[in-house]
Amino acid sequence: MSRKHFKYIYGPVSSWRFGSSLGIDLLSQGEKVCSFDCLYCQLGKTKALRTKRKLYVPTKKVIQEIKALPGVQIDYITFSGRGDPTLAKNLGEVIKAIKKLRKEPIAVLTNSSLIYKKEVRAELALADLVAFKLDADSEKLLELINRPAKEIKFNNILKGIRQFRKTYRGKLALQIMLMQENKETVKNIAKLAKTIQADEIQLCAPVRPAQVLPLSRRTISALKRHFRGMKAISLYDVKRKKIRPINTKDTNLRRSNALNGG
Repeated sequence: MSRKHFKYIYGPVSSWRFGSSLGIDLLSQGEKVCSFDCLYCQLGKTKALRTKRKLYVPTKKVIQEIKALPGVQIDYITFSGRGDPTLAKNLGEVIKAIKKLRKEPIAVLTNSSLIYKKEVRAELALADLVAFKLDADSEKLLELINRPAKEIKFNNILKGIRQFRKTYRGKLALQIMLMQENKETVKNIAKLAKTIQADEIQLCAPVRPAQVLPLSRRTISALKRHFRGMKAISLYDVKRKKIRPINTKDTNLRRSNALNGG
């Protein structure tokens, strides 16, 4: 299979969080499939907010591409892409299938919207690392920044992450997008992060084209102090690897702001 024929996998991406990260897009439909319409999303507006899980890409097709993967260095196999991967009802099935073929750790980047669902928690538990989005400290700020589907509530997200933390044996990270809209509440977000007992706090910034501008390196460094006592890293802390993707065009299209800055 030549480089241009990969449809569901992309990268590897040079990630400041995951090194050489091979992406898997289980929502590959040509448009964003998401339960959020975040202010900072480089993919543009979510035309129709979705919360119902369904099959978008058959597991067999993803595995065919994984088997045809050329010899490239991979630190993580990462579920992300053009929307939230927990909307794919075969997420757990694909994770299990890949683990039979590859030895690299598997990460899932999620906007946290469906974590209140028991089946979603069970499937995410199969991954070696799960990174949950936490940009807000309240329902009001969630609606301002992430603009979720009406049935998605902040308290359910927080409760779901805490339930997941109690039984999860892998690495749990919180990905926090820092911007003008939430910089005054970062102290409160940090307090919530501490109660969750995340293994890592990932401080992101909207460095790709979006509706909002990124905060300065100095501002992010100052905000990072609120996470003292926790393992917190920002996109300015880590030097990236130089990586050649298997499909440059598709990789650029799918590098969502869940991976902002990589």
